[in-house]
This record gives sequence, structure tokens and C-alpha cells, in this order.
Amino acid sequence: MIEWFTGLSHVVQALLATIFTWSVTALGAGVVFIFKRMNKTALDAMLGFAGGVMIAASFWSLLSPSIEMAASLGLNAWVCAAIGFMGGGIFLFCGDKLFERMSARSAGLDLHKRSAMLVLSITLHNIPEGLAVGVAFGSLNYGLDGATLSAACMLALGIGLQNFPEGTAVSVPLRREGMSRLKAFTIGQLSGIVEVAAGVVGAALVMGVRLLLPFFLAFAAGAMIYVVIEELIPESQTNENKAMMALFTLVGFSVMMIMDVALG
Repeated sequence: MIEWFTGLSHVVQALLATIFTWSVTALGAGVVFIFKRMNKTALDAMLGFAGGVMIAASFWSLLSPSIEMAASLGLNAWVCAAIGFMGGGIFLFCGDKLFERMSARSAGLDLHKRSAMLVLSITLHNIPEGLAVGVAFGSLNYGLDGATLSAACMLALGIGLQNFPEGTAVSVPLRREGMSRLKAFTIGQLSGIVEVAAGVVGAALVMGVRLLLPFFLAFAAGAMIYVVIEELIPESQTNENKAMMALFTLVGFSVMMIMDVALG
């Protein structure tokens, strides 16, 4: 199985990896078939855990390889990392501002239109996650320092882990508002399908333009950190037991760090 996967083109590897991350989103959305309501503490704990996973993945699987690759290509490592990192965060910041304007105009819309707005918001945040996986696999084409198949797979696994609570966080509230289980599940899993397209595009781009590698990796890291700071951790901290949720974030970070360092 491993030999078969390593023999595939890097674009196909990115496609399969992002299909996996999307399938975990669908798995999380599928919780709606079991529960109409989900325990808030359990959901907040999953979001906190996911935040820790993404922080660790952003450094060990994206930012650190970005710096190593920039040095290998003869580029200024800290400049590439800083520009890419801030670019990723600013991209999502601008997207969020645009979404806020759209939301303000849709305050009185019906359930279906509000559901579409919710999916649009989650989809925006999923684009850099798919891009990160695609860039990680596309970078294998050059054999540069920091680019390894195990690191790319660990990144896909880490993003998959955080996609489970994300899918649940979309589908369960929709079911609670009266939407059918099937519709709530469909909308929940659709929020993650954009990762597949972004992953393929990311892999194809970096395989075509080698010098984009460090920038794209840092860009994805900045975007993922923005999502953690702006969405995952604040949401988990709405729980009355904030200290326990913080511990779940640390556990998520530790799990991803161990997987990336020990196996990557």
C-alpha cells in the first residue's frame, strides 16, 4: 500500500490526501444522524484539541520547512517566511471582513440562506488547509530540505483530525434549528470539499514554479494560525470550564508534535 502511494504523482497524492481530510469532515457532520444536540463541553473540547493540532502542524509541517526550503533555494529565509505568514493571515482577515458585510445584509434571511452563509464562512477557512496539503505534497517534487512524504502525510492527518469537530460544528446547529438530518449532514460535509480542489491546485502550482514553495508553505501556516486564533480557541473558551479546554488545546498540540517529530 505504501509503495503504491509513493509511486503516484504528487498531484494525485495531494488529491487522495485531501479526499481523506474532506471525508473526516463528512464523518464529523455525520454525528447529526446520531444526536440532535451534542454536549457543548464535548464539542468545545474537540475544538480546543483541533486548535492545538493546527498550531503544531503550522510550525513543524509548514513554517519550519518553508524556512529550510528558502535557504536551500538561496532566498532570504526570514523575509520569505514573514511575507508568506502575514500574507496568509491577511488573506483570511480580508475574507472575514467581506463575510461580515454580507452577513449584516442577510440578518433577516431564512434558514436556508443563513445556512449558505455559514458554509461560505467555513469554506473560506478550509481553502488554506487544502492548499497546505497540496503544497506539502507538491514540494516533494524537488527533494529540498524539509520536504518529506511522512511530513506531508502527518500534515494531512493533522488537518483531518481538526476537520471532525468542524463538520460537527456546522451540521449539529443546523439540525437544532429544525433542518432535516440529511440536509444538515449535506451542508456540513460540503464545507470541507473545497479542500480537495485547493489541494490539487496547490500541488500543481508549486510543481510548476519552484520558487513559490517557501512562500506558499508560510502562507498556509499564517492562514491556519489565523483560523485557530480567530475561531477555534475563542469558541472553545466559551465553555464554563475554560481551564480544561485550554488543556485539550495543549494535548492536541502535543499529539501533533509527537506525530510530526517522531514519525516525520
